[in-house]
Amino acid sequence: MNYRMIVRMLSITLRIVALLMLPALVIAMCCHENAAVLAFAVTILLMLFISLATNIFKPQKTTFYAREGFVITALVWIVLSAVGALPFYLSGSIKSYVDCLFETISGFTTTGASILSEVESLPYSILYWRSFTHWVGGMGVLVFLLAVSTYAGGKGDSMFIMRAESPGPQVSKLVPRTMQTARILYLIYTGMTVLEIILLLLGGMPIFDAVTLSFGTAGTGGFAVKNDSIMSYSPYLQWVITVFMILFGVNFSLYYLILLRSFGRVWRDEELRFYLSVILVSVIIITLCVLPSLNGNVSDSVRHAAFQVASIMTTTGYCTLDYEIWPQLCHVLLMTLMVIGACAGSTGGGVKCSRILMLFKSLRVETQRLLHPNMIRPVKMDGKAVPDSTIRTLYAYFGVYCMIALSTVLLLSLEGFTFETSVSAMLACLNNIGPGFNVVGPAANYGSFSVFSKLLLSFNMLAGRLEIFPILLLFAPGIWTRAPKQKTHTF
Repeated sequence: MNYRMIVRMLSITLRIVALLMLPALVIAMCCHENAAVLAFAVTILLMLFISLATNIFKPQKTTFYAREGFVITALVWIVLSAVGALPFYLSGSIKSYVDCLFETISGFTTTGASILSEVESLPYSILYWRSFTHWVGGMGVLVFLLAVSTYAGGKGDSMFIMRAESPGPQVSKLVPRTMQTARILYLIYTGMTVLEIILLLLGGMPIFDAVTLSFGTAGTGGFAVKNDSIMSYSPYLQWVITVFMILFGVNFSLYYLILLRSFGRVWRDEELRFYLSVILVSVIIITLCVLPSLNGNVSDSVRHAAFQVASIMTTTGYCTLDYEIWPQLCHVLLMTLMVIGACAGSTGGGVKCSRILMLFKSLRVETQRLLHPNMIRPVKMDGKAVPDSTIRTLYAYFGVYCMIALSTVLLLSLEGFTFETSVSAMLACLNNIGPGFNVVGPAANYGSFSVFSKLLLSFNMLAGRLEIFPILLLFAPGIWTRAPKQKTHTF
């Protein structure tokens, strides 16, 4: 294990996050928010001090392997959440540090689950930082580090970090160098965010709201600056956010193909077609269900149905109304969408459409093999055979996912909440969605949960964002022992 390289990467991350926190400090100074100014200043200085202090541990070699990639990814997210919570705590905006940690983990993992019942009274700088955590965490903290830091590239092995942090069963590079891939992803990500801000401003939205809501949409997070989320904005603004939630739920490599004008390859992507088909069918079903309750208004029914389907499936978590009042069929459908999630390689959470597709295809192949034992037929995605190692990892992922889900529901049930509350809270946090049903519905929050349950759900949020394995591997004894000699992989 290259411990010095791990410390070095943590040090670089703290330095970059300190710089990313500067806009919030400037906002606090401009708005004369003295408590927030002190909180951000202390946090920034603390991160810079720790970063400089750890510079004495210079790595003798910058090469690292898969185990370092997993450990670096998990530790960065944990440390980042711990220091990112300090502005909330030091400013007095949130009294309990556990609540601050829950809110910050929810922000960086783009979950959007909140313990706050009143957000409009928070300082502007705190609201900005709260939403900006979504934007930073959406594409990935370490992907950002790879995009801006020449040192983080090591000797070409930084792809291990990208694989550990990026969502989805498979991660590939857009161009030969990992750093170039990270930069392309962030350029596309930033460009789409700016475009959404412009469109929201054209609809008359205040600039602060447009920026913060765009951060939440881009990261598919869901932290809003109003107590009613998106309910009080105009239909035009709600439609803009709906469209961009869907766009940010698409694999970003497809946008790169669009820039290369490879439109045929984009449309042939099976995951994209599955993703759009599920959204379309779900919108139609929910529209028909809610039409009577909205007095037969087709326009409003389609708008609310499309918004909530996009919000839940992309795991954003915004809402335009309280969907708790919808028929039970809508509840079941929305909970199903929570599990499916967005596309691999997007900023969305959930199991991912590609995994669902591969699971169905794998089950079909295995069923056929029962009838024809000697048959050789690989699982294919987009016309290409999926490696057996990917299928094995797929089954392992679903197995561990179910174990975590079941354990979480059992432990949450000790608090005496209803079954729907416990299940939806687990699904909302493990799949990085935010709002669930009943006690954690769109008109409620997670403030009533105990300290233990908040920490448990925080673990779920981290596990869901990092695709489970990087977090679990921290507790595997073998990860910390001396690794056998292995060849350096160059990508």
